[in-house]
Amino acid sequence: MFDRQMLALSKPVVDFLARKLAEAGVTAIQVSLTGFGFGVLAALLIAADEIGWAILPLLINRLCDGLDGAVARRGTPTDLGAFLDITLDFFFYAGVPLAFAWCDPTRNALAAATLLAAFIGTGVTFLAYAIMAEKRGEKSTAYPSKAFYYLGGLTEGFETVVCFVVMCLWPEHFPLIAYLYAALCCVTILTRMTAGWERFGSGR
Repeated sequence: MFDRQMLALSKPVVDFLARKLAEAGVTAIQVSLTGFGFGVLAALLIAADEIGWAILPLLINRLCDGLDGAVARRGTPTDLGAFLDITLDFFFYAGVPLAFAWCDPTRNALAAATLLAAFIGTGVTFLAYAIMAEKRGEKSTAYPSKAFYYLGGLTEGFETVVCFVVMCLWPEHFPLIAYLYAALCCVTILTRMTAGWERFGSGR
């Protein structure tokens, strides 16, 4: 919901860092893989019940997610880079709830499974819409810098990382937070299904 606003606010810093990385010869794919490594570290720390320590690598992961595209645009963006960007994001989003389930299966497993099911719904509707939009040659005017059609919703990247940070700050409330966020994801699923139905069912 707030991704576009946050992208605009962070753009000066992201562009500055991207320029420095590009000048140093760092590629967008290297940034993506580095960010994913920090995401894996965050998940491992959560699973090991060192949850407070997971916040920093989690945030670094999200910073790298913003940087890889900016670095790519300073050179020649590639299909591989776009593929890795979205794929590694979804691995990260799945890894955090799974890590909480591993940390305390008795208390967290059902809530984590519910949230993961909701993430599947948001991911499928996001990617399915993007595929059909690409087939029609459509581009998102709201996110013109994205390599594929980016359909927003109530729960986007910014909201998800805030949710993960809140979970890490108050892990004892993980089930409640997970159920609430899953419910918000269901709203996103509904709005994306509606958008797809109206857009692709109209014959336009």
